[in-house]
Amino acid sequence: MNVKVVDEVHESLLEEAWTLYYEAFKDLNAYAVQRHLMYRSEFDDVMRDQRVQKYLCLDDSDDLCGMSTYTNDLDSMPLISPAYFERRWPELYAERRIWYCGFVAIHPKAQAATATFAELVEAMYRLAATQNGIISLDMCRFNDQSRHMSRVVPLMLHRLSGEVRTERLDEQSFWLYEFPAA
Repeated sequence: MNVKVVDEVHESLLEEAWTLYYEAFKDLNAYAVQRHLMYRSEFDDVMRDQRVQKYLCLDDSDDLCGMSTYTNDLDSMPLISPAYFERRWPELYAERRIWYCGFVAIHPKAQAATATFAELVEAMYRLAATQNGIISLDMCRFNDQSRHMSRVVPLMLHRLSGEVRTERLDEQSFWLYEFPAA
């Protein structure tokens, strides 16, 4: 397994990258209120945006088995507020030492899905660690409850760094108001 970091996904790999991404996230849309699957045009824009690094995990046959997006240019991420990070960590923000992981997608048929996920997490961690930076990401409640992501990721990072501090940055909840007797 090999992780390759690119600034732009070339046209020759774009369809394979979309298929992997789509297969990894399509079902999540039925479990999370907020959309977790980019439209194809949004995905293509991200894959071409050179401010966002693309981590491509290739298996022994050079097939794409996982990928993630990662950036310290927080303005490149449309659904987060750079002002939040600037207010909380002004020095880190000014020095561009705050990293955001947009997504980690593992091909559902990847034989070594856990290893693929670990390879991508480690590659992103190493970049932030060399800059004494911090990493942020978001996860929906379904992924946290079913895959225990808020426990898995810190355990992986602890193995890599020996020490990791975890903090929930924010939480958004969606509410329903029903009128059964109306």
